[in-house]
Formats: sequence, structure tokens, C-alpha cells
Amino acid sequence: MSAAAKADPKGMSDAEVVEAYLTASMIPDPDAASAYMKPGTIITFTGGREFDHPRGPTGFNARRYRWVKKKMDRFDVCPGAEETIVYSVGTLYGEWVDGAPFEGNRYVDRFVVRGGQIVKMDVWNDSAEWILVQRGIEA
Repeated sequence: MSAAAKADPKGMSDAEVVEAYLTASMIPDPDAASAYMKPGTIITFTGGREFDHPRGPTGFNARRYRWVKKKMDRFDVCPGAEETIVYSVGTLYGEWVDGAPFEGNRYVDRFVVRGGQIVKMDVWNDSAEWILVQRGIEA
């Protein structure tokens, strides 16, 4: 049985849904991560890339990193009448494709959660700037 089949967001707070999604996506297990998203949810990734399933960012990350994880420092929760906005703020660590390790790469992920499911995700991080600096370009 896949992890996606075991996922049950019922009874979880909106921040817990986001944390569970991020934890599954770091394995990476995009199918398990998708259990926390409404089907067809748009993920707007760095550089304005849009994906409709967690497989999209996983595939993109595989071209940029050998592996990458998030140190989730905090969740900022902004409840509304119909939806909750959850920000996950922290840093990325891992290895670039060339094997060079990194840590301390800032990220902010913004989620819209409705009815216990993620319905929108926006991703920002400093990776592009770090890559420019590695290539001798002042970012």
C-alpha cells in the first residue's frame, strides 16, 4: 500500500496538513504528498513555473539538486472565513547536482488550505541567486 493510501488529513489542523505535505514531498514521494492536495491544485514554483501535481516540483528539483530537504523553522497561520493561509518559512539544505553541499538557503512556501486540503501553493527560495554566485555572477 502506498503512503498516499495511508494519508488521512481528517482531523488535522491546516498547519499539520501543510507539514505532512512537505514531509512527504521531501522523501520525495509526490504521490503521498498529493493526498493532502485537492486534485488539479496549481503549484507555482520558483521562476513562475506552474505544476498541477507534486511530481512537477519533484522532477524540477531532480535537475537542480542531488537531494534537498527543508528545515521548517515555523508555520505562520492566517485563518479566514473560507480558507486558511499557511506560510512555511525556513531554509533548504542538501547537495547541488555537482555534489557540493549547501545549507541556509532561505525559502518561503505559501499555501491556501480549504476544507482540510491544499488548494494552492506558491514557492520561493534563494537557489537561483546561489547558483549565480557559484558561477561568479553577482546576485
